[in-house]
Amino acid sequence: MGRRKRRMPAARSRPSGFEPIVAGQVSPRRAVPSNIALPPYALSGRSGPAPHNVEPSDGATIEAMRLAGSAARRVLAAVAAEIAPGVTSDHLDEVCHEACIAEGGYPSPLNYNGYPKSLCTSVNEIICHGIPDDRALRDGDIVNCDVTIFVGGVHGDHSETFAVGEVDASSQRLVEVTRESMYHGIAAVRPGARVCDIGKAIQARAEAEGYGVVREFVGHGIGQIFHRLPNIPHYYDPAARTELVEGMTFTVEPMITMGMPRAQLWPDGWTAMTADRSRTAQFEHTVAVTVGGTELLTVTAEEPQPFLGGEVQERLDPDNWPQQLSTASARAG
Repeated sequence: MGRRKRRMPAARSRPSGFEPIVAGQVSPRRAVPSNIALPPYALSGRSGPAPHNVEPSDGATIEAMRLAGSAARRVLAAVAAEIAPGVTSDHLDEVCHEACIAEGGYPSPLNYNGYPKSLCTSVNEIICHGIPDDRALRDGDIVNCDVTIFVGGVHGDHSETFAVGEVDASSQRLVEVTRESMYHGIAAVRPGARVCDIGKAIQARAEAEGYGVVREFVGHGIGQIFHRLPNIPHYYDPAARTELVEGMTFTVEPMITMGMPRAQLWPDGWTAMTADRSRTAQFEHTVAVTVGGTELLTVTAEEPQPFLGGEVQERLDPDNWPQQLSTASARAG
């Protein structure tokens, strides 16, 4: 059989009037009260080696992850509510930091392998791990805000990409398709499936619209440890043959680009951007494999759980998915 030809993303220029993102001034690391339980790396800045095996979480751990995941959802909602033109990403970091503490938790990114802030803010062509600074968001930007909270001895990891004010139609479509791609990947999760099935579903949805799928960054196992196996590629990798079994917990977090998906790293060692400066978006949920499908852990108790069972078409119906969080500008409008 001939090798499957990968569909190349269509060439799309970034919106006129938008220059590439440049680094701003980063404020000092924010303090954490002494009553907050710390993850092992919080003081040393060293994450330490992760286990080399894939190990399902037990019932008590998954229950703790439900609580951490719903806390992450509330923290992200607090951050989203502040997003508007003129707001700095440093302000969003402050909101995230204080919201994590109000939840009784520690902002997981803070000092993880030396990362200096409590939130990742990735604007326009920044793929992931953007460091909050004093740069103000502009009308027409898109920004991914990636929240992780350590509470109850486990991590909850969740992100969405938001429009800042009024964005152009092509950027809005990128955000919509990225969100759809994530849910298509989650819909593929069930006991007996393989990790590669997740990426296959994501890639099919994204490339059907002419977008690229970033390969340098993947989803990951999560629980008591921030990052561990299994790795979750967001493209079809036939070598990703790990079987999904009940109790496995991991993130699904595709990064989708308007242009070529190749990444370049900034000198800060964290910020990753698209090599061609095309815009990119990301969405992320933490999930648990269940008997009949998958449970979204990064939602509140009042939100739907469309992937616990049912037919494929029901799983892929956007009307059944949790709603995207609202920004300040969306409510003001």
